[in-house]
Amino acid sequence: MKNIKILLCFGFLFIATVHAEQISFSKHPQQDEYIFKYQWLDHDKQRQAMTFSLANPALFERFRMLKVYQSDFANKAIMHSVRKKLRSQPLKGAHAIFKQQDGKTVVQVKGLKDEDVALAYQKVKEIERQAIDEYFKNNYFQLFTTHDQQRGVKVDHVNIASDSVSDFKVLKPIILDKVAIENIRKVTDYVLAFVQSIPYSTLESRLTSSGAGFNPPAKLLFENQGDCDSKMALTATILRALMPRIDMAMIYIDQHAFIGIALPGEVGEMTIEYEGVSYLLGEPTGPALYRLGQLAPESELAIDQGRYTIEAFHSDGRY
Repeated sequence: MKNIKILLCFGFLFIATVHAEQISFSKHPQQDEYIFKYQWLDHDKQRQAMTFSLANPALFERFRMLKVYQSDFANKAIMHSVRKKLRSQPLKGAHAIFKQQDGKTVVQVKGLKDEDVALAYQKVKEIERQAIDEYFKNNYFQLFTTHDQQRGVKVDHVNIASDSVSDFKVLKPIILDKVAIENIRKVTDYVLAFVQSIPYSTLESRLTSSGAGFNPPAKLLFENQGDCDSKMALTATILRALMPRIDMAMIYIDQHAFIGIALPGEVGEMTIEYEGVSYLLGEPTGPALYRLGQLAPESELAIDQGRYTIEAFHSDGRY
């Protein structure tokens, strides 16, 4: 089944007749930053060019903690946090015992009175829930449920994009010098064509790869390649840097991902409504060149059949 999904992903990439083209790419260090130079062809086959710099901390320090999710390591880190919190918040009338069960550490509560044990157990569970939330947030992971109710852990792309925006504000004057911000469609199409032209790398299964292969936005540019999820996060980051207040969304289907912009769609364009907001959809992956509102046929089919999961990416006021 996994092989079938991978073949479908290749279908997304090559079904269109017009493909994006990255004419040239280069990067070179300069003091405490890197200079990036790009040339590509846009949706009208017009040559575009962009030169900008990214600071070394954005490239080499941001998301340095981001690693492949390992459940055993996560369990140890979470239980260490639980132990620490229980030392500072002792249980009343009960005590916690940490035991190995099925290869993982679990917490049991013992006490003389059933009511004390019940209250202590509730407290332990709350502390454990807080420790899990804290671990996932600090390491940019999240629990994820697919459209067909399969559960797993994936990279938290929304928070990755949010925390990348400050590094990408340098692009705002450069892009807005080429495309007027008043025309959101043109701005989005410019960014889509730029990202679509960046070489593609195959997306690993979100549920089994545990983040392997994902490149945060700055790293994607540094390596000049990215999978579907990586390109989606990069696109959302750039658009958020350009348009701080517009509502966006990240949409996931099997082995593919794209973005949504809170804009009204025109006849024939693909939209999704979620929590009262209508999103116009865009394909960042490439190399097929699609404007905002256009999707590959396989993506359209998945949307029409409801085979997708959506996450809102709204402004939180810090941009």
